[in-house]
Amino acid sequence: MHKIFFLLILLMTGITGLFASEPPATEVRAVWLTTNYGLDWPRNRTSLEVQKRELIEILDSLKSHNFNTVLFQVRGRGEVLYRSRIEPMMSLIAPAGPGQPPFDPLAFVVEECHKRGLACHAWVVTYPLGNNTHVRSLGAQSVTKKNPSITKQFQKEWFLDPGNPRTDDYLVSIVQEIVTGYDVDGIHFDYIRYPDNRGRFPDDGMYRLYGKGKTRDEWRRDNITRFVTRIYDIVKSVKPWVQVSSAPLGRYRTLAGNGVGWTALETVSQDAGKWMMMGKHDAIYPMMYYKERLFYPFVDDWLNHNNGRIVVPGLGAYQMIELGWSHRDILNQVDYTRDKEVHGQAYFRAENVLSNTKGILRELGSYYRYPAKLPPMTWLSDTIPDSPNDLRAEKNEEGLFELSWEGKGSARVTYNVYRSETDTLSLDRAEKLIAVGLREPQFRYRAEENDKAYYYYITTSDAYRNESVPCVPVFFYHSAIEK
Repeated sequence: MHKIFFLLILLMTGITGLFASEPPATEVRAVWLTTNYGLDWPRNRTSLEVQKRELIEILDSLKSHNFNTVLFQVRGRGEVLYRSRIEPMMSLIAPAGPGQPPFDPLAFVVEECHKRGLACHAWVVTYPLGNNTHVRSLGAQSVTKKNPSITKQFQKEWFLDPGNPRTDDYLVSIVQEIVTGYDVDGIHFDYIRYPDNRGRFPDDGMYRLYGKGKTRDEWRRDNITRFVTRIYDIVKSVKPWVQVSSAPLGRYRTLAGNGVGWTALETVSQDAGKWMMMGKHDAIYPMMYYKERLFYPFVDDWLNHNNGRIVVPGLGAYQMIELGWSHRDILNQVDYTRDKEVHGQAYFRAENVLSNTKGILRELGSYYRYPAKLPPMTWLSDTIPDSPNDLRAEKNEEGLFELSWEGKGSARVTYNVYRSETDTLSLDRAEKLIAVGLREPQFRYRAEENDKAYYYYITTSDAYRNESVPCVPVFFYHSAIEK
């Protein structure tokens, strides 16, 4: 039965691209922007100005292709991309020029994302600290030197020890620096798990001290869940609108013998479904870098555990290079997620999409041909914000069509712009959207002078992505000749 179902899905998506025809108005469209080894950024290692331009070019491209979320890797293996009192800055960042203040990559990317209506989540590598060579390169600033009791060496790599409660304290201090110091939209955890099962992680001492009658597997799962619970509660106490998410392994658990050998729950003590069911995650971005029977049923399983939270499958764009996938393999998965009304898609990694590997970016143009709003986090707040007031429209001196309105005065408010040929509007119609995530109460664009008249509407979205009803529209006739 399962084989027949999967064959039907493949035939439907592969032949027709069925679901690409009607993009949803609300959908996460994310990329992992990898800074480890400078894979996505920075490519240049000598000029800070070039590094800034590189990052702006990436964000401009994401915006122009109607992506809406950037998962920016702000902590690698024991080093960071923000001004931290706890861990050293990544050596990839070029020095500032004479008389220039030190560069803060996270502050820069948050500001530039928000200018473009993009959400920016701080992507944190949780437990891995790197190999001996890397740890030595950090010198006395490495946590292995400053706080060796919470670190362990395993398989020639160093890790923070999830079984030591003091590890939680250390990671909490890092997350608090980020959340209190930066206007991030989310905290996103990667490698929030034990190392894989090639050997035995050296935690005998901690297990004897804290195991309390549990099996080692139970104890390890509980260690990760303990940290997830604590960090969720702390983030919400500081800024409750900041989305807490993680990227677990793509297969939560073995399903009827399918997926044996590499699952979040059974292999690396990562009970991510439980985190959702407990209400200690706002979103999950499982790394679903597989095809067919190792993809479709596991999407369904994540949905069965989402507890009304956001599920965004991570799609392996890099597999078009590493395993020779076609772009159709990726698009089939986009089709399936839309058919299942999953909350969106994330791509690993940015460069594999933006470089148009095997034509993927071109093909996604039809899927993402309109902007998309982000899903509301109604479990945190379901209050509907007020609509904007006093919407005005004009053609300015530069020949641009300009909308302006009375804003709501909150730094966490954003605005969405709709255009309709009629005086009725459905907020669920993606083709009516022309801009999302605006931070200022104005919008300009070069409208086609096509002798058509449109109604323009603005809505307000609050920090939890709840959307207001539309404001009173303005009516504007786009013509080269004044009428």
